[in-house]
Parts: sequence; structure tokens; C-alpha cells
Amino acid sequence: MKPKAIAIQQDQRQMGRMATALLTLVAFALMLAQATMSQAQERPATFADLAEQISPSVVNITTSTTIAGRTGPQGLVPEGSPFEDFFNDLDPGDRNGPQRSSALGSGFVISENGYIVTNNHVIEGADEILIEFFPGGEPGVPAELIGTDPNTDIAVLKVDLDNLPYVEFGDSNGVGSRVGDWVMAMGNPLGQGFSVSAGIVSARNRALSGTYDDYIQTDAAINRGNSGGPLFNTNGEVIGVNTAILSPNGGSIGIGFAMSSAVVTNVVDQLIEFGETRRGWLGVRIQDVTPDMVDAIDGLDLARGALVTDVPPGPAEDAGMLSGDVVLIFDGIEIEDTRELVRIVGNSPVGKEVPVSVLREGDMEELTVVLGRRETSEAVAFPASTEPEEEAEESQILGLTLSEITPELTDQFSLSTDEGLVITAIDPDSEGASKGLLEGDVITEAGQQKVGTVTELEERITAATEAGRKSILLLVRRGGDPRFVALVLEE
Repeated sequence: MKPKAIAIQQDQRQMGRMATALLTLVAFALMLAQATMSQAQERPATFADLAEQISPSVVNITTSTTIAGRTGPQGLVPEGSPFEDFFNDLDPGDRNGPQRSSALGSGFVISENGYIVTNNHVIEGADEILIEFFPGGEPGVPAELIGTDPNTDIAVLKVDLDNLPYVEFGDSNGVGSRVGDWVMAMGNPLGQGFSVSAGIVSARNRALSGTYDDYIQTDAAINRGNSGGPLFNTNGEVIGVNTAILSPNGGSIGIGFAMSSAVVTNVVDQLIEFGETRRGWLGVRIQDVTPDMVDAIDGLDLARGALVTDVPPGPAEDAGMLSGDVVLIFDGIEIEDTRELVRIVGNSPVGKEVPVSVLREGDMEELTVVLGRRETSEAVAFPASTEPEEEAEESQILGLTLSEITPELTDQFSLSTDEGLVITAIDPDSEGASKGLLEGDVITEAGQQKVGTVTELEERITAATEAGRKSILLLVRRGGDPRFVALVLEE
């Protein structure tokens, strides 16, 4: 072959390779564009179809209440509180004698035979509740109050109508409820009538002030009058009940809270079936495990679980649970902190047999607890104890001045226990003072063993030191309420 022909052939092969590379690059660009378009299509271009589909299930609520005469304006929350009830817009004028006051809120229908969910604070104390359906529906329909739960601020109403459009609850812990997912709020803001706002899930598992709080935070606009209305995912399922806002001026600044459907569904089911809540009750007092406690608790590697501070007569005592146990697993669920345990126990059926794994003195113990009912048991679970009659001398340990309990100290500090060592003075520069210990606090355990004398406390401290521990765990009671405190041992 001639040299010129060889050169042409080489040029052709080079051009072929370049063409192949170019085609590969184009194909990659097309795939990238398709992926980007697919992701863009996941973002709703409009909420109009969704709003049209589910809006007939959203209602406006008007309540009337008889109130006593008053002089001057009154608010229903402390002045300056960031969380305001959205509807109690009472007439601030001077009045004498009983007056009628009206308030506005929102709700949504959950069954075709007329069950409606709203917030407790929307209808609390109301003499009359009227439901206004989506424009074109029934106006001013009287509603019956089925039941309320102030703990979660949920109420269930009932109207005497059939074949109503309704919505269903979705999974507030599933897809569509993640941080960053689109959500839509509906309601009656500022009494303006039916209104829609959209945003995203801003945060999850928020706690405001309640025992069972599990709020979804959203930047969808929520204002006065939206409370009790639904927060929808893009499938048209209710994943939360709009309840509160964080605002310095009472208007929406993009920080709203909706109680999650994971909490609401259980409450609603109980209110419909019983007219009240029936929550599971473990029968213990607990506190969070703090990082400084980890070294003082045998077998614990991280600050996790719920530390048992007191076990009165009840389900936990019957199962063999003890003060000082750390609840790590409840009904197969690993427990991160006390809030999680309280929520899980409260959502469990009364009478259910539940396996519980606790850490006790370095070993795991498997218990089975038959849950009681919180509403009927909690108030009588911690009876007061009798007064002591012994006298004792004072001693100083770990910056604390301690004494065995005497009748005089019981009277002086209004003690509710006759067991342990009472703190009669405390060094303001001590670690105990920095952790909030006060005169009148009573130490009932040290190193997860009971102490009733100074000698017993010294023995516990010596044992902890010999075991190489850097701190000792003290169970301290104040006014009958127990908590654990870890103090660093002196070198």
C-alpha cells in the first residue's frame, strides 16, 4: 500500500473515534437532560387540580360562647407568648353581665357520615358549633361534640348528614412527609373563608409544650383561623392538623406547626369509639440519660434510653422494673429518649402485653409489662410518705452538706420522703450547684443503690472510685419528683 493511502486510512480511523466519542457525549447529555426533566416533573406545576379534588372536605367552624362580664380587653394566652390560639377573637369592649362571643376555625371531614376533625382550642367551652361547608355546600349545620383531647389539642365533631365528601389520613412518617416534600394547607384564615397555601415540610418531630407532641413544621402560610384545618401531602392525604404558629406579631412568618397524623389518627379513633382517650400507662417516672451519666451507668455506651427514677405500684412494678433501670427497647423499638418512650407508650393499647428490655447494673433484663390506663392511674400512683422521727449529724461530701432526715428538716423543707440524705447547704462553686441541686433536695440513691446514712453514701463513693469510675450517679428527689444527677468524684 502506498504511504498516501495509509495516511488517509489513519485519518479515517481517527475521525471514526472522534465521532464515536461525540455520539457518546451527546447520549450522556440527553440522559442527563431527561433525568433533570423527570426531577422537575416531580415538583407540582400547580396545586389547582389537587385543591379542586379535596377542598369539598374542608370546613369552616363558627362557635358561640357565653362569657362572664369583664372590663377592658382580655387575652387567652400570656402577653408576649409566641403561640397564640388563633380564633378566640373576643370583643375587647367594656361589658357588664354575660355576653355572647363568637370564634372562627377550620376542620375537615373524615367520613361520609359526618365525622369532622378540628383543634380542641377551636371549640373549647363553646355552647354552639356550626359547620360551613365548601361554597355550594350546606351552610350553618349544627355539630355535636363527640370528644376532645387537650393533650394533643384534637377534637372530633359530628354532623347529621350523609354522603359527604371526605379525606383520609396519610403516613406522616412516610414518603411525601419528608423534610423538603411539598405540602398544602387549607382553612379559614382570619375569617376570610376558604383559602389554600402551599409550602414544604421544614422540619419533623418538633415538640412545643405537650407530652405527646410530634409536630410537622412547615412554611406553608398558616394564620389565625387556619387552626384545625388539614395539612395535605401531594397525594391529597392528611398528614397533619394545623395547630400553632411561631410569630412575634401573630401573623404568619413561615413557621407553622401541624400535629402529625401518626398521633392524630390514634386519638381520633379513640374519641369516636369511647368519647375519650385511653392511653397506655407504664407506671414509672423517667428522665433522659445525659452524657455525663454514661460513665456512671454500667454497660451504657451512649446517652440513650429512658432512665427510671421511680416505680410506684402499677404495671412496671408488677413486671419487676426497678428505679435505676434504663429502658432501651420497648415493644421492639429502640428508645432514644424519654419523649419517644412516652409517645410510644401512650399510643399503645390499654392491657397490651409489651416486652421491655432494660439495662440494670450492667446486664440486660427482659421484662413483660401489661400496660395500664394513664387517665385513671397516674394521679394516684405516687402517695405521700410518713414523717420520720430520727435525728442525725451533718457531713460535707462533694460540696454538699448532708444530713439524715429528721422531723425538724421534714418541716423545714416540706419533705415528702423519710428515706435518704437531705441537702442542708451547698457550696455555690460546687458541681452540684452548677447542676441545679438545692437545699432541701433529698439523695435517696448513689451508684443505683439506696442510701439512708452518710456512711452508706461514703461506701458507694468508695466503691465507684475503686471501680475506676470518674463520676457517681445520685438519685435526687425534690418535692416528690425524682431525677438522676451525675457528680464527678474528687481525685
